[in-house]
Amino acid sequence: MHPEVSAKMNNINKKKCIGQLNIYRSVLILLVICVFATILSPSFLSVANLFNVFKQITVAGIVGCGMTFVILTGGIDLSVGSILGLAGVLASGILESTGNAGAAIVVALAVGIGCGAVNGFFVAVCEIPPFISTLGMMTLLRGCILVYTKGSPIPIKVDAYKFFGKGTVAGVPVPVIILIILFLIAHYVLTQTSYGRSIYAFGGNREAARLSGISVRFTEWMAYTLNGLMCGIAGVILTARLGSAQSTSGTGIEMDAIAAVILGGTSLSGGVGFVLPTVVGAMIMGIIDNILTLMNVNPHATNIVKGAVILIAVLVDKKVKDLSAKAE
Repeated sequence: MHPEVSAKMNNINKKKCIGQLNIYRSVLILLVICVFATILSPSFLSVANLFNVFKQITVAGIVGCGMTFVILTGGIDLSVGSILGLAGVLASGILESTGNAGAAIVVALAVGIGCGAVNGFFVAVCEIPPFISTLGMMTLLRGCILVYTKGSPIPIKVDAYKFFGKGTVAGVPVPVIILIILFLIAHYVLTQTSYGRSIYAFGGNREAARLSGISVRFTEWMAYTLNGLMCGIAGVILTARLGSAQSTSGTGIEMDAIAAVILGGTSLSGGVGFVLPTVVGAMIMGIIDNILTLMNVNPHATNIVKGAVILIAVLVDKKVKDLSAKAE
Protein backbone atom coordinates (compact mmCIF):
# COMPACT_ATOMS: atom_id res chain seq x y z
CA MET A 1 0.00 0.00 0.00
CA HIS A 2 1.23 3.50 -0.86
CA PRO A 3 2.60 5.31 2.26
CA GLU A 4 0.28 8.32 1.81
CA VAL A 5 -2.79 6.11 1.44
CA SER A 6 -1.71 4.08 4.47
CA ALA A 7 -1.29 7.26 6.52
CA LYS A 8 -4.77 8.46 5.54
CA MET A 9 -6.30 5.11 6.46
CA ASN A 10 -4.59 5.18 9.84
CA ASN A 11 -5.88 8.71 10.43
CA ILE A 12 -9.43 7.64 9.57
CA ASN A 13 -9.18 4.66 11.92
CA LYS A 14 -7.92 6.90 14.71
CA LYS A 15 -10.87 9.26 14.23
CA LYS A 16 -13.30 6.34 14.34
CA CYS A 17 -11.73 5.13 17.59
CA ILE A 18 -11.96 8.63 19.07
CA GLY A 19 -15.62 8.82 18.03
CA GLN A 20 -16.38 5.48 19.68
CA LEU A 21 -14.58 6.50 22.87
CA ASN A 22 -16.64 9.70 22.92
CA ILE A 23 -19.82 7.61 22.74
CA TYR A 24 -18.76 5.46 25.71
CA ARG A 25 -17.91 8.63 27.61
CA SER A 26 -21.37 10.09 26.90
CA VAL A 27 -23.20 6.93 27.99
CA LEU A 28 -21.13 6.80 31.18
CA ILE A 29 -21.99 10.43 31.97
CA LEU A 30 -25.68 9.66 31.39
CA LEU A 31 -25.60 6.66 33.73
CA VAL A 32 -23.83 8.64 36.46
CA ILE A 33 -26.33 11.49 36.18
CA CYS A 34 -29.26 9.01 36.34
CA VAL A 35 -27.82 7.48 39.52
CA PHE A 36 -27.43 10.88 41.15
CA ALA A 37 -30.90 11.95 39.99
CA THR A 38 -32.42 8.81 41.56
CA ILE A 39 -30.64 9.50 44.86
CA LEU A 40 -31.64 13.17 44.91
CA SER A 41 -35.28 12.50 43.99
CA PRO A 42 -36.95 9.06 44.30
CA SER A 43 -39.74 10.22 41.96
CA PHE A 44 -37.23 10.57 39.11
CA LEU A 45 -37.67 6.93 38.04
CA SER A 46 -41.46 7.07 37.97
CA VAL A 47 -42.96 6.18 34.58
CA ALA A 48 -44.81 9.50 34.35
CA ASN A 49 -41.64 11.49 35.03
CA LEU A 50 -39.54 9.50 32.55
CA PHE A 51 -42.15 10.04 29.83
CA ASN A 52 -42.10 13.72 30.71
CA VAL A 53 -38.31 13.80 30.29
CA PHE A 54 -38.54 12.13 26.88
CA LYS A 55 -41.21 14.59 25.74
CA GLN A 56 -39.17 17.55 27.01
CA ILE A 57 -36.04 16.57 25.07
CA THR A 58 -37.76 16.03 21.71
CA VAL A 59 -37.44 19.62 20.48
CA ALA A 60 -33.80 20.05 21.53
CA GLY A 61 -33.07 16.51 20.29
CA ILE A 62 -34.49 17.14 16.81
CA VAL A 63 -32.65 20.46 16.53
CA GLY A 64 -29.53 18.67 17.81
CA CYS A 65 -29.96 16.06 15.07
CA GLY A 66 -29.67 18.76 12.41
CA MET A 67 -26.91 20.53 14.32
CA THR A 68 -24.86 17.31 14.22
CA PHE A 69 -24.61 17.61 10.43
CA VAL A 70 -23.42 21.21 10.74
CA ILE A 71 -20.88 20.54 13.49
CA LEU A 72 -19.50 17.52 11.61
CA THR A 73 -18.52 19.99 8.87
CA GLY A 74 -16.69 22.06 11.46
CA GLY A 75 -19.40 24.74 11.43
CA ILE A 76 -21.95 26.09 13.89
CA ASP A 77 -25.51 27.45 13.61
CA LEU A 78 -26.68 30.01 16.16
CA SER A 79 -29.91 30.76 14.29
CA VAL A 80 -31.71 27.46 14.97
CA GLY A 81 -33.89 28.94 17.72
CA SER A 82 -35.03 31.78 15.47
CA ILE A 83 -35.69 29.43 12.54
CA LEU A 84 -37.74 27.20 14.85
CA GLY A 85 -39.64 30.20 16.18
CA LEU A 86 -40.40 31.67 12.74
CA ALA A 87 -41.56 28.30 11.39
CA GLY A 88 -43.84 27.90 14.39
CA VAL A 89 -45.46 31.34 14.29
CA LEU A 90 -46.04 31.25 10.52
CA ALA A 91 -47.59 27.78 10.81
CA SER A 92 -49.81 29.09 13.59
CA GLY A 93 -50.78 32.07 11.47
CA ILE A 94 -51.83 29.74 8.63
CA LEU A 95 -53.86 27.68 11.11
CA GLU A 96 -55.57 30.78 12.45
CA SER A 97 -56.57 31.96 8.99
CA THR A 98 -57.37 28.65 7.23
CA GLY A 99 -57.64 25.92 9.88
CA ASN A 100 -55.70 23.64 7.53
CA ALA A 101 -53.15 21.61 9.53
CA GLY A 102 -51.50 20.16 6.41
CA ALA A 103 -50.87 23.59 4.90
CA ALA A 104 -49.49 24.86 8.21
CA ILE A 105 -47.00 21.98 8.45
CA VAL A 106 -45.88 22.44 4.82
CA VAL A 107 -45.29 26.15 5.49
CA ALA A 108 -43.26 25.38 8.62
CA LEU A 109 -41.06 22.87 6.78
CA ALA A 110 -40.63 25.24 3.81
CA VAL A 111 -39.59 28.07 6.13
CA GLY A 112 -37.08 25.81 7.85
CA ILE A 113 -35.59 24.59 4.58
CA GLY A 114 -35.49 28.11 3.15
CA CYS A 115 -33.77 29.65 6.16
CA GLY A 116 -31.30 26.76 6.31
CA ALA A 117 -30.53 27.18 2.61
CA VAL A 118 -29.88 30.90 3.09
CA ASN A 119 -27.49 30.09 5.94
CA GLY A 120 -25.77 27.55 3.74
CA PHE A 121 -25.46 30.07 0.90
CA PHE A 122 -23.73 32.64 3.09
CA VAL A 123 -21.41 30.05 4.64
CA ALA A 124 -20.62 27.79 1.67
CA VAL A 125 -20.82 30.17 -1.29
CA CYS A 126 -20.07 33.58 0.21
CA GLU A 127 -17.56 31.97 2.62
CA ILE A 128 -18.69 34.07 5.58
CA PRO A 129 -17.65 32.46 8.90
CA PRO A 130 -20.57 30.37 10.23
CA PHE A 131 -20.57 32.13 13.61
CA ILE A 132 -21.04 35.55 12.00
CA SER A 133 -23.54 34.59 9.31
CA THR A 134 -25.80 32.56 11.59
CA LEU A 135 -25.59 35.21 14.33
CA GLY A 136 -26.86 37.76 11.83
CA MET A 137 -29.61 35.38 10.70
CA MET A 138 -30.59 34.75 14.32
CA THR A 139 -31.13 38.46 14.93
CA LEU A 140 -32.88 39.06 11.60
CA LEU A 141 -35.35 36.20 12.03
CA ARG A 142 -36.11 37.07 15.65
CA GLY A 143 -37.01 40.55 14.45
CA CYS A 144 -39.31 39.02 11.80
CA ILE A 145 -41.03 36.97 14.51
CA LEU A 146 -41.65 40.01 16.70
CA VAL A 147 -42.98 42.04 13.76
CA TYR A 148 -45.31 39.21 12.67
CA THR A 149 -46.69 38.42 16.11
CA LYS A 150 -46.50 41.99 17.48
CA GLY A 151 -45.23 40.37 20.65
CA SER A 152 -48.50 38.50 21.26
CA PRO A 153 -49.04 34.70 21.26
CA ILE A 154 -51.02 33.05 18.47
CA PRO A 155 -53.40 30.40 19.87
CA ILE A 156 -53.77 27.04 18.14
CA LYS A 157 -57.21 25.45 18.12
CA VAL A 158 -56.88 22.76 15.45
CA ASP A 159 -56.73 19.32 17.08
CA ALA A 160 -55.16 17.66 14.01
CA TYR A 161 -52.15 19.96 14.41
CA LYS A 162 -51.98 19.55 18.19
CA PHE A 163 -51.73 15.77 17.68
CA PHE A 164 -48.09 16.19 16.63
CA GLY A 165 -47.24 17.67 20.01
CA LYS A 166 -49.70 16.04 22.40
CA GLY A 167 -50.88 12.85 20.71
CA THR A 168 -49.84 9.27 21.47
CA VAL A 169 -49.60 6.06 19.45
CA ALA A 170 -49.86 2.84 21.47
CA GLY A 171 -49.09 4.88 24.57
CA VAL A 172 -45.93 6.42 23.12
CA PRO A 173 -45.93 10.22 22.64
CA VAL A 174 -45.93 11.22 18.97
CA PRO A 175 -42.99 13.66 19.40
CA VAL A 176 -40.85 10.80 20.74
CA ILE A 177 -41.79 8.63 17.73
CA ILE A 178 -40.88 11.47 15.36
CA LEU A 179 -37.57 11.95 17.20
CA ILE A 180 -36.66 8.26 16.84
CA ILE A 181 -37.59 8.16 13.12
CA LEU A 182 -35.58 11.30 12.33
CA PHE A 183 -32.49 10.03 14.13
CA LEU A 184 -32.65 6.67 12.37
CA ILE A 185 -32.92 8.41 8.99
CA ALA A 186 -30.04 10.75 9.87
CA HIS A 187 -27.95 7.79 11.00
CA TYR A 188 -28.60 6.04 7.68
CA VAL A 189 -27.69 9.16 5.69
CA LEU A 190 -24.40 9.64 7.55
CA THR A 191 -23.31 6.00 7.54
CA GLN A 192 -24.76 4.48 4.37
CA THR A 193 -24.75 7.22 1.72
CA SER A 194 -22.09 8.99 -0.32
CA TYR A 195 -23.29 12.31 1.08
CA GLY A 196 -22.66 11.09 4.62
CA ARG A 197 -19.13 10.08 3.68
CA SER A 198 -18.67 13.50 2.10
CA ILE A 199 -19.69 15.16 5.39
CA TYR A 200 -16.99 13.28 7.30
CA ALA A 201 -14.38 13.91 4.61
CA PHE A 202 -15.24 17.61 4.51
CA GLY A 203 -15.08 17.94 8.29
CA GLY A 204 -11.81 16.04 8.46
CA ASN A 205 -9.99 18.02 5.79
CA ARG A 206 -11.79 20.40 3.43
CA GLU A 207 -8.94 20.73 0.95
CA ALA A 208 -8.36 16.98 0.78
CA ALA A 209 -12.10 16.47 0.24
CA ARG A 210 -12.07 18.98 -2.63
CA LEU A 211 -9.05 17.35 -4.26
CA SER A 212 -10.74 13.94 -4.03
CA GLY A 213 -13.63 15.20 -6.16
CA ILE A 214 -16.18 16.05 -3.46
CA SER A 215 -18.34 19.12 -4.09
CA VAL A 216 -17.42 20.91 -0.88
CA ARG A 217 -19.84 23.80 -1.40
CA PHE A 218 -22.79 21.47 -1.97
CA THR A 219 -21.83 19.33 1.01
CA GLU A 220 -21.66 22.31 3.36
CA TRP A 221 -24.76 23.97 1.90
CA MET A 222 -26.84 20.82 2.31
CA ALA A 223 -25.73 20.41 5.94
CA TYR A 224 -27.24 23.80 6.81
CA THR A 225 -30.33 23.12 4.70
CA LEU A 226 -30.98 19.81 6.48
CA ASN A 227 -30.46 21.61 9.78
CA GLY A 228 -33.13 24.11 8.75
CA LEU A 229 -35.53 21.27 7.92
CA MET A 230 -35.05 19.83 11.41
CA CYS A 231 -35.78 23.26 12.89
CA GLY A 232 -39.02 23.45 10.89
CA ILE A 233 -40.11 20.05 12.24
CA ALA A 234 -39.16 21.08 15.78
CA GLY A 235 -41.18 24.29 15.35
CA VAL A 236 -44.30 22.27 14.52
CA ILE A 237 -43.83 19.98 17.53
CA LEU A 238 -43.15 22.82 19.98
CA THR A 239 -46.15 24.93 18.97
CA ALA A 240 -48.41 21.84 18.83
CA ARG A 241 -47.31 20.84 22.34
CA LEU A 242 -47.79 24.32 23.81
CA GLY A 243 -51.06 24.96 21.97
CA SER A 244 -49.82 28.39 20.89
CA ALA A 245 -46.94 30.13 19.14
CA GLN A 246 -45.02 32.56 21.32
CA SER A 247 -42.83 35.38 20.05
CA THR A 248 -40.07 33.96 22.27
CA SER A 249 -40.40 30.37 20.96
CA GLY A 250 -37.04 28.73 20.44
CA THR A 251 -35.05 31.29 22.40
CA GLY A 252 -31.96 29.61 23.84
CA ILE A 253 -32.59 26.26 22.09
CA GLU A 254 -29.30 26.65 20.22
CA MET A 255 -27.38 26.15 23.47
CA ASP A 256 -29.28 22.97 24.31
CA ALA A 257 -28.75 21.63 20.79
CA ILE A 258 -25.03 22.41 20.71
CA ALA A 259 -24.59 20.93 24.18
CA ALA A 260 -26.44 17.77 23.13
CA VAL A 261 -24.19 17.34 20.09
CA ILE A 262 -20.97 17.89 22.06
CA LEU A 263 -22.07 15.65 24.92
CA GLY A 264 -22.99 13.05 22.30
CA GLY A 265 -19.32 12.88 21.31
CA THR A 266 -19.24 14.96 18.13
CA SER A 267 -16.09 17.08 17.93
CA LEU A 268 -16.43 20.84 17.42
CA SER A 269 -13.50 20.70 15.02
CA GLY A 270 -15.56 18.51 12.66
CA GLY A 271 -15.10 15.11 11.06
CA VAL A 272 -15.51 13.07 14.27
CA GLY A 273 -18.78 11.89 15.77
CA PHE A 274 -22.07 10.08 15.20
CA VAL A 275 -25.66 11.30 15.16
CA LEU A 276 -27.36 8.68 17.37
CA PRO A 277 -25.37 9.61 20.53
CA THR A 278 -26.75 13.15 20.20
CA VAL A 279 -29.91 11.69 21.76
CA VAL A 280 -27.77 10.72 24.76
CA GLY A 281 -26.52 14.30 24.98
CA ALA A 282 -30.09 15.62 24.77
CA MET A 283 -31.12 13.22 27.55
CA ILE A 284 -28.28 14.46 29.77
CA MET A 285 -29.45 18.06 29.36
CA GLY A 286 -33.09 17.04 29.83
CA ILE A 287 -32.37 15.10 33.01
CA ILE A 288 -30.43 18.06 34.43
CA ASP A 289 -33.47 20.27 33.78
CA ASN A 290 -35.81 17.67 35.23
CA ILE A 291 -33.92 16.97 38.44
CA LEU A 292 -33.50 20.68 39.18
CA THR A 293 -37.26 21.10 38.72
CA LEU A 294 -38.04 18.13 41.01
CA MET A 295 -35.76 19.66 43.65
CA ASN A 296 -37.58 23.02 43.35
CA VAL A 297 -34.36 24.78 42.39
CA ASN A 298 -34.70 28.33 41.05
CA PRO A 299 -35.36 27.96 37.29
CA HIS A 300 -32.72 30.58 36.51
CA ALA A 301 -30.11 28.34 38.12
CA THR A 302 -30.66 25.86 35.29
CA ASN A 303 -28.81 28.18 32.93
CA ILE A 304 -25.85 28.23 35.30
CA VAL A 305 -25.66 24.44 35.28
CA LYS A 306 -26.14 24.24 31.50
CA GLY A 307 -23.40 26.79 30.93
CA ALA A 308 -21.03 24.85 33.17
CA VAL A 309 -21.86 21.59 31.37
CA ILE A 310 -21.14 23.16 27.96
CA LEU A 311 -17.81 24.60 29.13
CA ILE A 312 -16.73 21.26 30.60
CA ALA A 313 -17.80 19.41 27.44
CA VAL A 314 -15.85 21.81 25.21
CA LEU A 315 -12.81 21.48 27.48
CA VAL A 316 -12.96 17.67 27.27
CA ASP A 317 -13.39 17.88 23.48
CA LYS A 318 -10.26 20.06 23.25
CA LYS A 319 -8.23 17.69 25.43
CA VAL A 320 -9.28 14.71 23.29
CA LYS A 321 -8.32 16.60 20.14
CA ASP A 322 -4.93 17.52 21.63
CA LEU A 323 -4.26 13.90 22.54
CA SER A 324 -5.24 12.82 19.04
CA ALA A 325 -2.85 15.38 17.52
CA LYS A 326 0.00 14.13 19.69
CA ALA A 327 -0.74 10.53 18.73
CA GLU A 328 -0.44 11.47 15.06
